[in-house]
Amino acid sequence: MNKHHEPTGRADDPRITLRGPAELADALPYMLGYHPTDSVVMVALHGSRGRFGGRVRLGIPRAEKEWPPVARQLAECLIEGSERRGGRPDGIVLFLCQDPAEGETGHRVMERLRPLAQSLRTAYCCPDERCCPPEGNPLAVPGTSVMAATAAYAGIRVRGSLRDMEAGLEPLTTPAAAAEQRRALDGAALALVPRILDGKRRREVARETIDLARTVMERMAKSPGPPGGAGADLADDGLVSPGEAAAMIIGLQDRETRDRAAEWMEGAEARSALRLWRALSRRCVGPYAEHAVAPLTLAGWVSWSTGDEPAARVALGLALSRDPDYVFARLLHQACNEDLDPETLRECLRQERDAREAAAAPDPGVRRGTAVRPGVRRRPAPAGPAGARRPRGAARPRARGATDGAGRDGRRSERKSGRKSRREEGRSRR
Repeated sequence: MNKHHEPTGRADDPRITLRGPAELADALPYMLGYHPTDSVVMVALHGSRGRFGGRVRLGIPRAEKEWPPVARQLAECLIEGSERRGGRPDGIVLFLCQDPAEGETGHRVMERLRPLAQSLRTAYCCPDERCCPPEGNPLAVPGTSVMAATAAYAGIRVRGSLRDMEAGLEPLTTPAAAAEQRRALDGAALALVPRILDGKRRREVARETIDLARTVMERMAKSPGPPGGAGADLADDGLVSPGEAAAMIIGLQDRETRDRAAEWMEGAEARSALRLWRALSRRCVGPYAEHAVAPLTLAGWVSWSTGDEPAARVALGLALSRDPDYVFARLLHQACNEDLDPETLRECLRQERDAREAAAAPDPGVRRGTAVRPGVRRRPAPAGPAGARRPRGAARPRARGATDGAGRDGRRSERKSGRKSRREEGRSRR
C-alpha cells in the first residue's frame, strides 16, 4: 500500500485549480510521479476548496471477493494518515485505473469495477449526462494541460507507467539467460548457505559479499551507460556475471551483510549501489524469486535516501509483495509513507559504520606483531621516562605479589630446589 503525503511548501508555490473529472485524472500521474496501472488510488481533500492531501495506492486485487476488505483497509489507512498529520479529510477522490483488455471497452471496465467503488460507499458515477456522459470525458493531450505546465515549471516529471517501473525490477525473461542464472544460483546456494549457517565462517561470507559488491560498483561507476530505461538496465546486466550476481544474492540474505550494504546511501556510492541492487533484483529467477526481497529493499532504501520517493515506493511495494513480513522493507515503507526524513536512518548507519571502523582500527598502544589473548588485559608499562629501556643484565622488575620463598611462587621455588638436591644426592651415592 503506497502513500504519498502532501509536502509543506512556501506560500508562493504555484497553485492551480482543477475542474472536472478529466482534469483530476490528468493530474493524478503528477501527484504520484508515474501513471498508475491496475491501481486503486485515493486522494484526501481538505477545506472548502478541496486542497489535496495524502494519497494511497494499491493494486486492484484480481479476486473480487477481496475488494470489500481491501477497500475498507485502504480508506482507513488514508484517514488515519491524514489524522496523524493534523486533520481528518473533508472528502476523498477515488481513482480506479485499469486499461481495457483486448476487445473490451472503457465503459465495460467501468461497470466491471463498479462493485469495488460501491464497497467504498462513493458516488461512482455522476448521473448527470450533461457533465458526465456514459462514454466519459476526453483527457487533454499529454503535456498540454495546465497541470502539465505547472509540473514542468516546478521540476516535477512523470516516469512513465507503474508497469514500466516494475518491469525494470522483475526477473529476467530471456529463457537462456534465466536458465544460466538459475544454475549459478544453485551453485552459490550450495557453496555459501552452509558457511552462512556456520557461525565461525559467517563473517567470511559477509566480507566476501561486501568486497565483491564494492568491486562491481566500481566497475559500474567506470561505465555510466545510457541515461535510463530498458537500455540502461540491459547495459548494467552486462557488467555483472551470473556467478557474481548469484554470490551477492545469496550473501545478502544474511541480515548483517544487508545492513552493511545499506551504508552505500549517499553521493556517487548511492548511484552505483542503486544500479547494482536493481540488477540483482532482475537476477532472482525461478525458485529464487523471494531472494529478490533483499536487493529490492536496498533499492527502495537508496531511492528514498536520494530523494526519489516514487521509485522507492515501487521497489518497496514489490519487496513486500514477495514477503509481506520482511521487517526492513516494512519499516522503510512505513517511514516513506509517513513522510519521515531519511536523515535519521542515514545517521544511524553512519554511526554503525564509524563504530565498526573504530573497533577494527589497530590499538596504538599495542606493538605490531604482539599477540594478545582475547579477554586478557595488558598490564600498563612501568612508570619511567618515555621510551626508556631496561639495561642489559639488570634485574627484571618483580611481579606484584611475588615473594622470596613465600606464597605460591615461593612454594614452587622450594619444590624445585628440593628436587635438585635429591638428584645431586643420588649421583653422589652412585
